[in-house]
Amino acid sequence: MSRLPLTSLAHALLQAARIDAAVLAGQSLADGLLARVDAVARPAVQDLVYGSLRAYGRGDFLLGQLLQRPLDQPEVRCLLLVAFYRLETRPTAPHTVVDQAVVAAGELAGGRLKGLVNAVLRNFLRQQADLLLALAANPLASSQHPAWWLGRLQAAYPAQWPQIVTAGNQPPPMALRVNVRQISREAYVQHLTAAGIAARPIGTVGLALAQPVGVDCLPGFFDGWVSVQDPGAQRAAELLAPAAGSRVLDACAAPGGKTAHLLEQADLDLLALDLKPARCRRVSDGLARLKLTATVLAADCTQRACWWDGVPFDAVLADVPCTASGVVRRNPDAKWLRREDDIASFARTQAAILESLWPVLRPGGRLLYATCSVFPEENGAQIDAFMARHGDAGLLQAQQLLPAADHDGFYYCLLDKHA
Repeated sequence: MSRLPLTSLAHALLQAARIDAAVLAGQSLADGLLARVDAVARPAVQDLVYGSLRAYGRGDFLLGQLLQRPLDQPEVRCLLLVAFYRLETRPTAPHTVVDQAVVAAGELAGGRLKGLVNAVLRNFLRQQADLLLALAANPLASSQHPAWWLGRLQAAYPAQWPQIVTAGNQPPPMALRVNVRQISREAYVQHLTAAGIAARPIGTVGLALAQPVGVDCLPGFFDGWVSVQDPGAQRAAELLAPAAGSRVLDACAAPGGKTAHLLEQADLDLLALDLKPARCRRVSDGLARLKLTATVLAADCTQRACWWDGVPFDAVLADVPCTASGVVRRNPDAKWLRREDDIASFARTQAAILESLWPVLRPGGRLLYATCSVFPEENGAQIDAFMARHGDAGLLQAQQLLPAADHDGFYYCLLDKHA
């Protein structure tokens, strides 16, 4: 328990260091690590956590240059990484940052490493120019990606991998999806303008914000006028585009953005599945906010006997579990939690899901396979193998969206089932 004032920089640095250390020990940010931080301090802590994890490869290199031997105190080590991030991204008042990091260090390891933290950060400031030259000369450190990850990107995308790496190291843009059942995009832009929020149209019903804002600042958010969703993710409902009255399955539905978008497009008889009851509640809560209706069940989509009534579906969305390699700027812990053999593990799960869902699709129906990955084994290679096993599968279109300024990375493949 910290004794530091909740609004102090020292408190934010300390909490961020503890969360980073938990992530590097194997926990995921999705486990609610930030939810445990007091609401007053959470925005500052979140900025430090996400930023320092995106820049972990950079910070790890700098720390290696400044330490004579490895530091065996994970939270103190992460405090230095968080402080590096703060010093590099907000270079004003650097000595205040150093002072507050030293205060935070007093809460760790019995306070015995305060002197080390002070010395390392002051040496960083003194040697910063030389350190950054050394960093620039080290391709792996400057990429801020694990070596195996970088190697796979370079092999799969010889021309585009620098773009993918650069996008993954940037803060993500914020985009909205207008609920056209409630309000037109044009009318909603007028509400944003009146609220002083700049936005531009993107995609069919999307808006890209010039600057991120809290959802409580968005006009009509709690009335269901709009949702936060990346433009790349909005492509799913647009590609599957089931006709009004269709029987539709969203097999891996949480957190529910794609489910809601499908229902915003047309009246559907939609079944949404997800493994965990808590995640299903999130789907249901989102649909309620948007004034939409679906059947939501906690079930494993590979266990058909638990949820399928034998009536075939006209359309199936298979937004399968994956490495999330296309959305690491939103999930920066993924780069450091994933291992190379996770790709094969996810690929096996994806194949099992496809095999389970294909029988529930009626002849003439369409299945959209979707991932937020850029690794070919989870995308084109997965579909090639599936089609080799199923002669009744036809390829309508496939699209690999690489991470870019306007959208995250996604893969989509639309299949139809021959009669």
